[in-house]
Amino acid sequence: MLRILAAIALALCAGSPAFAETFPSRPVTLVVPLGAGGAMDVIIRTMGPKLTEILGQPMVVENKTGGGTVTAAQFVAKSTPDGYTLLVAPSGTLTTNAVLYRSLPYDPMHDFVPIALYAKVPFVLVVNSDLPIKNVADLVKYSKDNKLSYSSTGTGAVPHLATELLKSALGIEMTHVPYRGAPPALTDVMAGHVQLTFADPSLAPPLLKDGKIRALGVSSLSRIGIMPDVLPLAEAGVPGFEAVSWHMVVAPVGTPPDVIGKLHAAFKAVGKQAEIHDKLVSMGLIPVDTPSVPDLKKFLEAETVKWRQQVEKAGIAGSM
Repeated sequence: MLRILAAIALALCAGSPAFAETFPSRPVTLVVPLGAGGAMDVIIRTMGPKLTEILGQPMVVENKTGGGTVTAAQFVAKSTPDGYTLLVAPSGTLTTNAVLYRSLPYDPMHDFVPIALYAKVPFVLVVNSDLPIKNVADLVKYSKDNKLSYSSTGTGAVPHLATELLKSALGIEMTHVPYRGAPPALTDVMAGHVQLTFADPSLAPPLLKDGKIRALGVSSLSRIGIMPDVLPLAEAGVPGFEAVSWHMVVAPVGTPPDVIGKLHAAFKAVGKQAEIHDKLVSMGLIPVDTPSVPDLKKFLEAETVKWRQQVEKAGIAGSM
């Protein structure tokens, strides 16, 4: 009888506000679906100690790579929804994967609850510096008499879809050449094997300075801190153009709202700190003051619709 009463009392406590207020009572794991040393990994590891100060428990970063971020997403989706296992997701994990993969072992829209959006990831459109292309108008003119090819970090990645979006906006044709990662995609632009790419903003500045590539514009609606002289494409001949990735922290669906609220508040506070802001800017990212959880859900829905349409238009739906 005493055991039964104890079990009932424990269950009642688990559903009470007092229980939620004890969160976290042990380390929280932040699962990163990309390798160590990349922008996402570096930023979240910089944020970790500051989150620990606020939440009072260690934030453990675990890199779980493989399957184009699917392995990590599936792992977190199937984890206990208690706030102790979170996913740090790039945009494709929560938007385009649902369209690109014939069979996906998780549902991006229904298996997760958004917690925080702390950075947007723009790209810079660059061309081989030997080409007579100095702006968007030159690109359109050159494409009329010359065959163009472009590199990307892989089929379905934002640089690929961004270029397809650009093709549509400008009414030009280009052949896609996918690569395994940003460095080789950019190297072959410099070598002249392909003519252009949407490059990682952290890789482009020194090459631009040395004249090895030429920038036509950035893919965000605003200029970015490490390339202040490069106009947004929206101001450089492609009105309304925007194609950015982003970093979002999510939890398994079913995580208690009070726990989500506490995590959201912690990430929001850390995102406002000068050290984090400066770190993001130095890596070519755009700091974001995370919206509320309801607004994050609306943002995610809108992004899913936008990129789903682009994947279908590019004819690559179900290609993986």
